[in-house]
Amino acid sequence: MYRQSLTQAVRPALRYTLRSRATFSTATRAMAGGDTGAPRVGGQASGDAFTKREKANEDYAIRMREKEKLMELKKKLQEQHEHLKKLEEHIDEISKSQGGEQK
Repeated sequence: MYRQSLTQAVRPALRYTLRSRATFSTATRAMAGGDTGAPRVGGQASGDAFTKREKANEDYAIRMREKEKLMELKKKLQEQHEHLKKLEEHIDEISKSQGGEQK
């Protein structure tokens, strides 16, 4: 009973707000291809100077990061080779001191 009385009391106000919204509704604004900030995928805007420069800068940054990673990997590889060489020398010393194979 209480729920029904609340519904009947609120219903006229709800109808009024729905009607008032309809009178103030507006159409959504149509935007051109680049207006939304979305990436440009083709057409006229794909070849402008700003887009080309931006892509070139991004490509350059990626190449530089990859170059740094490659240099780090080369450095680690060189360190591993040096470590293996020291281990081989150590193994040779131990085998010679114990009377193992002679070279």
